[in-house]
Amino acid sequence: MGMPIIECTPVDEGCALTAILQSIALQEAGLAHILNAEGEKLQKVVSCANSSQELLEVNEAVTNSLQAIAAIEETLKDKAVAAIDQLNEIRCKKMNHHCR
Repeated sequence: MGMPIIECTPVDEGCALTAILQSIALQEAGLAHILNAEGEKLQKVVSCANSSQELLEVNEAVTNSLQAIAAIEETLKDKAVAAIDQLNEIRCKKMNHHCR
């Protein structure tokens, strides 16, 4: 799979915000692949581990990965909420409605 292309011409505020949401979706897809790989890693070590120490080490590594992913998810959520709020503001202005 090649690098995704997000087309947005001409660039205006709405287009830029939509591109941000598209990039968030692509990042979410990447994180889903990482989560799947972590699950496969756990399955493999559980079936093939030679010691409880090996299980503990892999568990700690997976835990660290999940904590990092959770932090990234929180940031992506905040970005998405901000972009959606801004898009709603643009729509309200176009419709001459007062928002909030």
